[in-house]
Amino acid sequence: MKNSLTVRTEEQKDYRAVENLTREAFWNVYRPGCLEHFVLNRFRSRTDFVPQLSLVLEKDGEIIGHIMYARAEIAADDGTRVPIMTFGPFSIHPQYRGNGYGAYLLNFSMEKAKDMGAKALAITGDISLYGKFGFEIAKTRGIVYKAYPDAEFFLIKEMEKGFLDNLCGSYTDCEGYLADEKAAEEFDKSFPPKEKLILPTQLGQ
Repeated sequence: MKNSLTVRTEEQKDYRAVENLTREAFWNVYRPGCLEHFVLNRFRSRTDFVPQLSLVLEKDGEIIGHIMYARAEIAADDGTRVPIMTFGPFSIHPQYRGNGYGAYLLNFSMEKAKDMGAKALAITGDISLYGKFGFEIAKTRGIVYKAYPDAEFFLIKEMEKGFLDNLCGSYTDCEGYLADEKAAEEFDKSFPPKEKLILPTQLGQ
């Protein structure tokens, strides 16, 4: 598989293709339609965006996956701010899922994040999936998701052994992840029309 795959840094010429990929990957997954392509579009101009870790996965020259990282922090109980990283949107085109491409891109990107100095990664996600990649339920390590302190979907991965030892605190999502829904609707109109569906698997259904 690896011989046909290339991971490289996203370039400006890739932006539209990557946004369309993100839209295809998230459409009707968590809500009717999606916001993730809009979030990605806006994030690129933020100071907490890490352009070196906005990575595309190509198969035979076609972009089939993308992941982006952002700088984040833990508000420690002792009043200090501890820098970490987070990632997402993380997309694999629907027709290429189930072939290990997502795992390949995630592992590659995490190694690069570690090389860039990331001591820990925090995300919201499914522990049954991300547990395979070394993530733990964050509250078991003394780090809580400020909006939902008991959340078991808030996960953390220690990138440097011992980094989380004796560290307690809370995490708040980067502002870049908070999307203006009206602005997102306008942005989505620039893409080909797609049907929005209410599905039983979506959040809140």
